[in-house]
Amino acid sequence: MAKDTNVKHHEPLFHVVKRDDMPSWQAWLVRFATIAISFVIIGFISMSLTGKSFGDTYELMISGVFGTLFKGGSTIMLWKYLQEIAVLLCLALALTPAFKMKFWNCGAEGQALMGGLAAIFCMIEFGGKLSEPVLICVIAVSSIVAGAIWGVIPAIFKALFNTNETLFTLMMNYIATQIIAYYVYIEGGGSNVINPVSYGNFPKVGNNDYFVNIVVVAGLIVLMYVYLKYSKQGYEISVVGESQNTARYIGINVKKVIIRTMVISGALCGVAGMLLVAGKDHSINTNLVGGQGFTAILMSWLGQFSPIVMTIMTALIVFLRIGVSKVADASLLNSSFSEIIVGFVILMVVGCEFFIHYSIKFRSKKEVKA
Repeated sequence: MAKDTNVKHHEPLFHVVKRDDMPSWQAWLVRFATIAISFVIIGFISMSLTGKSFGDTYELMISGVFGTLFKGGSTIMLWKYLQEIAVLLCLALALTPAFKMKFWNCGAEGQALMGGLAAIFCMIEFGGKLSEPVLICVIAVSSIVAGAIWGVIPAIFKALFNTNETLFTLMMNYIATQIIAYYVYIEGGGSNVINPVSYGNFPKVGNNDYFVNIVVVAGLIVLMYVYLKYSKQGYEISVVGESQNTARYIGINVKKVIIRTMVISGALCGVAGMLLVAGKDHSINTNLVGGQGFTAILMSWLGQFSPIVMTIMTALIVFLRIGVSKVADASLLNSSFSEIIVGFVILMVVGCEFFIHYSIKFRSKKEVKA
């Protein structure tokens, strides 16, 4: 049969086109403008729901994060703010080498829980039997090893059998949660609560409970920056992330890199679990990490896998989470209000990333008529 040459093909009114590389300064200008616009919108949303002025809303947010610091008062709120940043940032740093390698580790929650489990086990079993400095060293090593083991299991299956690492790591979160629930039930004598343990707690510096946590994470920021940017292993992670075939062609052992990188990722998640148990709660439960393992995924991605940028993004998100919670409490709003606001800001930033890398092209009037 002869083809009908008169059939008209309808082209879409618009289509998405990948942009040429946008200059770095311009991309960051777009990001900062997006964040600024987000803060303005947040102010108006809060005004409409609370009846407070724009200035009062942000004054409440600042006081909720920093307390009376700017009025010559206590710095306790500031240290709590830095502690919240430290834990979330530690998890984001842990995920970054895996993500840069395009190994989608969604198991930070479980890996941190297992690190926390190792910490509380050492605190209970060895507390009073070892000196405090030795006990803290044992806790640190145990948490790192526990997190590394929980992280390397899906890596081995990925390297050897090409399993789906996203599903594998997600499912291991649930396994870790049930292990914690069982341990708490047994150790708590059926009460589902383990009372705070007085042994193996990180020491106070001055009057501050969280100084050690903050210093540890500050050190990890520097180490991760150097590791990813200047080390041979960091280079191998980048090459494997770009193309596994290219990595094999130039002699990189891809399986080895996958396993090694997930050992590091899991170990750092274990450190986060240790910070939460030995440096903050001195106990453990299934809600120890509180979903921050999933928030850390966004922090790593939005930070462009750069530890420095991740620090800025994490500080911003934690500020919003704490500050908007203060506004919600003062105005008797639902506690979910802060999560909605944080989700909105993240959505805005993700949307701006889309427009940095892609543009929408509309058909001209001539093309439409044709």
